[in-house]
Formats: sequence, structure tokens, C-alpha cells
Amino acid sequence: MKRSEATVHASVQRRAETSAALVLRGIMLNFVLAIVKFAGGFLGGTYALIADGIESLLDVFSSALVWAGFRVAARPPDKEHPYGHGKAEPLAAMAVGLVVFAAAVWIGVHAVREILTPHRTPHWATLPLLAGVVAVKWWFSRRVAHAGEAEGSTGLGAEAWHHYSDALTSAAAFVGIAIAVTCGEGYEAADDWAALVACAVIVFNGVVIFNRALRDVMDTAVPLAFENEVRAIAVAVGGVCALDKCRVRKSGLSHLVDIHVVVNPLLTVREGHEIAHAVQDALMHSPLHITDVSVHIEPAGD
Repeated sequence: MKRSEATVHASVQRRAETSAALVLRGIMLNFVLAIVKFAGGFLGGTYALIADGIESLLDVFSSALVWAGFRVAARPPDKEHPYGHGKAEPLAAMAVGLVVFAAAVWIGVHAVREILTPHRTPHWATLPLLAGVVAVKWWFSRRVAHAGEAEGSTGLGAEAWHHYSDALTSAAAFVGIAIAVTCGEGYEAADDWAALVACAVIVFNGVVIFNRALRDVMDTAVPLAFENEVRAIAVAVGGVCALDKCRVRKSGLSHLVDIHVVVNPLLTVREGHEIAHAVQDALMHSPLHITDVSVHIEPAGD
């Protein structure tokens, strides 16, 4: 591997490890919140809070998948994976989407069971507990979302949606318990109805997470604005007359480019080769997180 390529891949590795560290903090947060929710649910007599705790435990499992995905994605290219291990990241995100679907089904089934089973009104003390959970989860989801946008990470995007989903289910539980506590007899199951409504939100988030990851796995074309940036960098290289084809695909935290550049047909093979390397270097040293560039030289006039 050339020195410039090694430098670029080292940068991707650092970003993957930084992302993995953020996911690990989310795992610890979810584990603590799961314990708090279970304690509040059993002591306060509310299934919505217990269901919320179960989702937090599922979050621990799904976040562990994302963490493992980043650890694999951080590995440098090898003989079996010449383009690197970036696909591990969206594959982990797809797994998160499936876990979210499973959580929605599980919570929905048990919410219906609780609605059909008479039980006492939840304790009012669960309300400030839930308010704190919502605030913490919303704050952490925004933090992860900003990191995901900065790194262009599908895995962190999935994590952000998952934390946000947890905040929404906690908010729904807060509303349901508040109704049950305020209205009293006849409204004991309000928190269970809230848990059921939250399932719809969780399913929606699962669809978003899964589809985003699927696009990466299926090598869906990058946004036109990104492709135009790639084109602008390539055409600015000395000796490039124009561009023909330009294909860009996302691979985890990086991008792979296949580009055809048009040059003067009177150039020697060596001169054309030097221009191709200049285009490759310009793209790989740009802030676009490009780790592999395949340049094809086309003579002008063909």
C-alpha cells in the first residue's frame, strides 16, 4: 500500500475507533437507564416503564452490534478485502433496524395484554423519573446524530435514531402515566395505550434505519451534490480537459470512486499516467473521505 493510501486508511481507522468509543458510551448509558426504568416500573406499577426498560436492554444488544461493526470497519484492506471492511458498518446498522422491529412487536403484544388485564394506577413518582430519561436520551441522540453527520456514518445515524426512538417511547409513557395519575379510576391502562402508540413510532424508525443501511449495502449512488464535488476536484487537476463517467459509492465511513478523465490525445503514456495519479491524489487528499480511486484516461475527440 502506498504511503498516501496508508495515510487515508489510517484516518478512516481513527474515525471508526472514535465512533466505536461513542457507541460504547451509549451502551453504558442504556444499561444504567434500563436498571432505572425497571426499578421505577416495578415500584411504580407501570408496564409502560418496564417495556421502556426492556427496549433499553435491546438497545444495549443492538448498540453492541454497531460497536462490533465499527471495530471491523476499522481494519485496513487485506487480500480478501482489497477495498477495506467498510461494509461492516451498514450491515450492523441493518441489524439494528431488525432489532428495532422485534422490540416494537414485543412491546406491542405485551401492551395489549396489559390493557386487557386490570391493574392499579401508576405512581406519580414515575413522572419525574421519565422526564429525566427523556431529557438524557434526547440529548445523547442529538450528540450521536451530529457525530454521524460529521463522519458520514450510517451506523451512527442508526444509533441516533435508536436513542431518539427510546426518548419517544419514554415521552409516550410519561404522557400515558400523567393521564392515568390525573384522571384516576378508569384510566389505569393509559400508560399501556401510550406504549402501544409508541410502537408505531418505533416501527417507523426501524424502517428508516433499515432503508438507509440497505442503500449503502446495495451501493446506491451518492447524492448529486457529492458527485459534483468529486467532479470539481478532478477537473481542476492540471492536464484534465473534461470528465466522462464518474461513479461514486459509499463503503462504511469512506467512498470509492471510479472516474474517466479526458486528456489531450497527443500526450505520452507516461504523461497520461502522471495525470491519472494527480487526479487520484487530489481526490484521496480531499475532505470527502475517499479511500480508493480508479482513474481511466480517455483521449479527447473519441
